[in-house]
Amino acid sequence: MAQNLVEALDVEELDRDLFRGAVAANTSGRPSLYGGQVAGQALRAAGLTVPPDRAPHSLHGYFLRPGKVDRPVILRVSRDRDGRSFSSRRVVAVQDGEVIFSMLASFHVREQSGSYETEGPDDIAGPEELRTGWTALFLEVRVVEGTDAVDVTQRASDRMWVRVPTQMPADRLLHACALAYISDLGTGFGRLAIEGLPAGGPSIDHAVWFQQDVRADDWVLLDLWPMKAGAARGVYLGTLRGRDGALAAMLAQEMLLRPPSG
Repeated sequence: MAQNLVEALDVEELDRDLFRGAVAANTSGRPSLYGGQVAGQALRAAGLTVPPDRAPHSLHGYFLRPGKVDRPVILRVSRDRDGRSFSSRRVVAVQDGEVIFSMLASFHVREQSGSYETEGPDDIAGPEELRTGWTALFLEVRVVEGTDAVDVTQRASDRMWVRVPTQMPADRLLHACALAYISDLGTGFGRLAIEGLPAGGPSIDHAVWFQQDVRADDWVLLDLWPMKAGAARGVYLGTLRGRDGALAAMLAQEMLLRPPSG
């Protein structure tokens, strides 16, 4: 049983394009499998089937059924295409013969070009200055202060510093998988006080666009903000930035936001 994130993202090759994800110790007491874990394992399995000079640049996943925390995940990879600079893969994650998660992932050879990126927030406390936080899911989290008390008309954001507390090997694919794991934390609706709108719910679908390499065992700033909620669904956007502000990844997630019954 995996005792840290590197072990939790490990996948065993059973046959060509067939892998088994590690069972991780349930450090959070969750009744179902953490979505970031199955997404990270699926990306790891897909990445092991592409040439080593190609790194993940995007994933699009659908959470179809709750996963079981005490059973391994079987991952089937389909090699859709290997072009001159891009590789495309499909992955289905299975437990007890049923698909719990499906994913499309794309990998890209590093190319030289002009570049541009928006700047991140420069008015927030660093992780060493913060005391509020928690340790679970093999992660250390420091919640950024000063974002709880907001007017309900504002586009409030969830901001937290996150890192893997154990040292990770210098493996680009593994660190990208760790970012995918981290990207499923939190909710963009946690601080909106709107009648009939819960703070969060089960993930429905999830997309990540990887921009540049950062180490997940150093502090990464996860910044989330709500975009739209209605029809019992809600979409929020987010970014993951390195300690130096470098934009590591962008994300979009849709959640099921059903008001509590009764």
